[in-house]
Amino acid sequence: MDYDLGLIGAGKMAEAIARAVLAAKLYPAGRIIASDVSPQRRELFQSELGIRAVEDNAAVASAAPTLVLAVKPQQLAAALAGLGGVMHPDALLISILAGVSTASIEKHLGQDKPWRVIRAMPNTPMQVGQGMVALCAGRHATAGDLSAARAIFASSAKVVAVSEDQMDAVTALSGSGPAYFFLLVELMIQAGVEMGLSPEHSRLLAIQTAVGAAKMLASTDAAPQDLRQAVTSPGGTTQAAIELMQARGVPQAIVAAIHRACQRSRELGT
Repeated sequence: MDYDLGLIGAGKMAEAIARAVLAAKLYPAGRIIASDVSPQRRELFQSELGIRAVEDNAAVASAAPTLVLAVKPQQLAAALAGLGGVMHPDALLISILAGVSTASIEKHLGQDKPWRVIRAMPNTPMQVGQGMVALCAGRHATAGDLSAARAIFASSAKVVAVSEDQMDAVTALSGSGPAYFFLLVELMIQAGVEMGLSPEHSRLLAIQTAVGAAKMLASTDAAPQDLRQAVTSPGGTTQAAIELMQARGVPQAIVAAIHRACQRSRELGT
């Protein structure tokens, strides 16, 4: 085959994956090919990454033994139409589509072949080398396939393997998780401005506080609640804030929201 890695879909997450494997020297740019309907995305891949980009998914599917499916879940049928007829029977397909099962991908590929499919759920911090990815294997995928997928993502993320029935929970927790975090920081900045801080100072204070707190979590075995309690002096400002959040049901709302995201992931797969 002409290439080692094919990306079906050249959006932001595919770009993050491509940049990561290039930085890790896992594949050279000349051994990667991508496809996308957007001329702008194809131009970006070619001009900035040096990766050949085409419009036709089939041209990618027939050219590489390892494929990453990186389109929107709603585009699954259109993206895979006819690909089973041009893919090599031993090709490995790694899907990053939220809510879409390996069985569904096998069905869309058709041809009554034992397609090797790995399902992955990455998140956007991959773009800065701090991603989180969960993998699960389809019924025909091998331990070697999981290792190959792990190598692709490990260059810019921590990677865990889970069972497929856990993937919707992973999607809700870490796949969507950055948005919950961004919302909290957004609201912290808003509150700072409302209290009289400049937008610039409020942004710096909120973001650096979040970065520092995340590093503390990552650098210790202490439970999050222990770190929280260490900041919460009896009768102090933090306790006043936490008590108000609890009284207004903020903890329950956050947990319920993550459950809702899990439910939506299941709905996308039906």
